[in-house]
Amino acid sequence: MRTESLLAEIAATLGRPAADPWPSVLAATERADFLPGLLWVRDGGGGHRPLDRGRAPEAWLAAAYSDQPLVTEFTTLGGARVPLSSASAPSTVVRLLEDAGLTADSRVLEIGTGTGFNTALLARRCRRGSVVTLENVPELSALAARALRTAALDPTVVTADGTQGCAALAPYSHVLATCSVRSVPAAWLEQTETGGRIVTPWDSAWVCYGTLVLDKHADGSAAGRFSAHGSYMLISTQRVAADLDRVLRPGQIPSTGTSALSPWAVAGEDLDAQFHIGLAVAAVWHSWDTCGAEAPVRLWLADLTGSSWASVDWDGRQSAAFATRQFGVRRLWDEVEAAYAWWAAAGRPEVGRYGLTVTADGRHTPWLDAPGAPLPLTFARGDRAHG
Repeated sequence: MRTESLLAEIAATLGRPAADPWPSVLAATERADFLPGLLWVRDGGGGHRPLDRGRAPEAWLAAAYSDQPLVTEFTTLGGARVPLSSASAPSTVVRLLEDAGLTADSRVLEIGTGTGFNTALLARRCRRGSVVTLENVPELSALAARALRTAALDPTVVTADGTQGCAALAPYSHVLATCSVRSVPAAWLEQTETGGRIVTPWDSAWVCYGTLVLDKHADGSAAGRFSAHGSYMLISTQRVAADLDRVLRPGQIPSTGTSALSPWAVAGEDLDAQFHIGLAVAAVWHSWDTCGAEAPVRLWLADLTGSSWASVDWDGRQSAAFATRQFGVRRLWDEVEAAYAWWAAAGRPEVGRYGLTVTADGRHTPWLDAPGAPLPLTFARGDRAHG
């Protein structure tokens, strides 16, 4: 009954039932068997609260069979406690599996074993011995392997860095990631057979959103489109701490100005705009500050090298002009303004119109509508140093 309820929740989220054969695969796979006794669920205030199976078994089971992500482990990044591993919401899992287009004959490399639930679904979909899964946290790898054995499933579980793939067992018809990336690792491309498919959630420094589906070509390149779903944790080897204390230093003298572009237009609720900014403005992150004495609301921007930053202030009274400051090698707010203007002039395209080509030598070229229409990248125009 709990699995039937979960299938109904998935259908409600998707607006349709999961595509065949996933309902029967899900019905045969108990999510609770692949979860630890201690979970963290969203607390409604932007954080998480613990849920212990031993102390609250019914609440724990209700969470296990709900269509929500469940954090299973935390780590510390830049001094902050952040989720390290989670069990993704089942509807999100289904979308990823549907994108892969798997058959019983598929040979799959999964990146990110996690709890092993997604691995179990793959193992039930594909022939015995045709699923290889990688997990870089030894404790998680061991727990998942035990749960899979208990379920009488036989994927090959390897403790390794997922960005390196598993060359010893290549090639694969499908590489399927359960974590997001900011660039497609070369090993994934190399280990995917011609005509094969890579499916991975996407992340930019600006926003974590979207899923990329790439098809491998005979020349070693791969190309494909993004879909407007998926928000997965970034693969651990591509994480960079976003810390203002590392960027702001005494003695910096920024340039000042004003802007008519609202910071909410590029960092608010419009995920299409945010997705475009993330592709077009390389390696730049943002954060909101509502506690400053200088302005009621400030949007901070910084690049991942820590060499450039900008801020945009709302004075709490009017929204016709916003005070700006910019410092460093890059004029970050100017870049964001240029990227947003291009996006608006292009008709405010949605995520599904974007695609990416990755060449055999690792070059990534994002495009709109077709590979022959690459995006203009703001920092690829011979920008000179400032600040």
